[in-house]
Amino acid sequence: MAVVCFGEMLWDELPGGRQPGGAPLNVAAHLHQLGQPAELISRVGADAAGAGLLNFLVGRGLSGAFVQTDTAQPTGLARADVRDPQAVSYDLVRPAAWDFIAPVPVLRLLVRLADALVFGSLAARDPASRATLLGLLPEARWRVFDVNLRPPHYTRETVGLLLSQSDLVKMNEAELAEILAWHAPTQYQAPPDETALPALAARYGLAAVCVTRGAAGDWYWVGGQLHRSAGSRVAVRDTIGSGDAFLAALLTGWLGGRPPAECLALADAAGALVATRVGATPCFTPADLARLLAAEVQEWKRQLYRYPKR
Repeated sequence: MAVVCFGEMLWDELPGGRQPGGAPLNVAAHLHQLGQPAELISRVGADAAGAGLLNFLVGRGLSGAFVQTDTAQPTGLARADVRDPQAVSYDLVRPAAWDFIAPVPVLRLLVRLADALVFGSLAARDPASRATLLGLLPEARWRVFDVNLRPPHYTRETVGLLLSQSDLVKMNEAELAEILAWHAPTQYQAPPDETALPALAARYGLAAVCVTRGAAGDWYWVGGQLHRSAGSRVAVRDTIGSGDAFLAALLTGWLGGRPPAECLALADAAGALVATRVGATPCFTPADLARLLAAEVQEWKRQLYRYPKR
């Protein structure tokens, strides 16, 4: 069965020109090129920009059958600031068509039949799409919340509501610190460590929590156990879409029945690979990931045997 991704579908305005973007679109595209069927629920304007995004989907082998067309609102646009390639920021133009995803009946059936529903906080910034999302969450077998906090497009109340209705939550280290500070502002004045993950899971009833930390390595709490990765050290060109590739690979591993540590290693490699290339959805194959993973294993062995045993 497919993974369904819900939310924003837009153009990233970059120094080198516009590229397709939006976390749900990126995750769907990466899932597909990892061999995992995916569908996207979104909305575009009845304009050339919207037609371009639909053409992109078809060119990447995605159907676009559940992307709605809005005759009143324009296709989404995000102006990216890439002066710091390690921390790209965005000016998300509002309103946009993806703020008005309508609750057509077929969406409930689609989500009910899917293995997982992936969504983020941006899709809940407007009451219309938020209401549609909240109506779909009870239908999902596995609810995957990609937190993606982008000021000023979220509220503490909405994020808390989405957390409480999720199974797996993926966030970065800064987002973890912010969410924890909402509940214990004095306890988490310093960056939180991995011991915060089970506490967060207990508060919101989560089955799994994943925190991405770039080259510092990632944390994945699932099944009552914490898994850590050393992180991938690559030459970063930009980080746009790397977190989305990470999530797509994590889900691909999970759907394939891989152990959590293998899922995390696969996700690390996917995120690192995308960070070495320009744009959110560069083309790659499972073989590309396998080569990167093999290189990392060799580097790990080299470091392990660098010093003689005493």
